[in-house]
Amino acid sequence: MKIAQFTVGALLWSNASNAFVQLGRSSQSSLSPQNAATIGPGFGVTVEKKNAVDGLTLSVAQSKEKLLDLLPRMTGKEEEFRTVEALVNNLEANYQPAQTLDFLNLVLQGEWQLLFSTNLSGTPNPAKFRLRELFQRIECHKLEGKLINEATWDLAEQGDGHFECSGTFTVDCSYKINQGARMILNLDEHILKPAKGTKIPKDVPALVGLLHRAMPKEMFDPADHAIDTTYLDGDLRIARHTGPRLEGVRDIFIRRGSLKINPVSTDE
Repeated sequence: MKIAQFTVGALLWSNASNAFVQLGRSSQSSLSPQNAATIGPGFGVTVEKKNAVDGLTLSVAQSKEKLLDLLPRMTGKEEEFRTVEALVNNLEANYQPAQTLDFLNLVLQGEWQLLFSTNLSGTPNPAKFRLRELFQRIECHKLEGKLINEATWDLAEQGDGHFECSGTFTVDCSYKINQGARMILNLDEHILKPAKGTKIPKDVPALVGLLHRAMPKEMFDPADHAIDTTYLDGDLRIARHTGPRLEGVRDIFIRRGSLKINPVSTDE
């Protein structure tokens, strides 16, 4: 890991050996209130009629509108997770993939803010740590490119809600396209950088542990897995992950700046 401007010799993961556990498949929906803090590895198998949500037949545009309306105001109720599951399944079932690599890259490139993940592991104490933004930047170059996950964080070392330390945490990856549109990832480096003029954290490994808890594992440690784009348009993207640790995990992104929300923040 590269630690920009920190005078620390080495950085250790917090409970890394226990944190990166292999996720198994499930035929049941994992989006329930009981699992809200440790949401399972993807949506369950749907047996509902194509385009049916709560007994209604919805178009792609209607499904997208309902999804973007629901995600920023979710409260953790079981019916909300079931609705998200059904809406995502509708969008994926009707998605027409890009027919050329050039068109795929044109739509895919840019910055994408994370709205939802089926692989969140819980959030740290909001009086001590918060993520103000978590987004993914994709830079496309034909059959390869860069995928960069960036988290903006604030830290109150005393746990009193006074956030005297701030900065960014960047996960820098390269990728190659395989099997049509599958992105095969290679983790290049982690970069932890304080904001200009901010106080330097006293316990950097503890900060990384908080970041590890707050970020979806596929964004914190994306090594040894691939990403399939299961839905993509100008401002909405749904990604499904494959690999030994992240099989079936789904993420929902909105193009950064197209919707004013901060779904990963723990602000009061």
